Amino acid sequence: MPNSDLLPSLLLKINQIQLALEAAIMELTLWVEQRGSGEVGGNVRGALATISKNEEFINVTLAVLMTPK
Repeated sequence: MPNSDLLPSLLLKINQIQLALEAAIMELTLWVEQRGSGEVGGNVRGALATISKNEEFINVTLAVLMTPK
């Protein structure tokens, strides 16, 4: 398998890791907010919004890279 064929798979795995981290951080955010730290929760949610905003672009790009030529 040429190295160029590995790139889409690598990017897919990195995206999966990113989404798993987002989910884990959101769980911690909910826990923190339940304990009265709304400001911290808001800050974290703001940072996580960046992941969400870029998710569609990442998915479209991966679909293009994974499409057989």
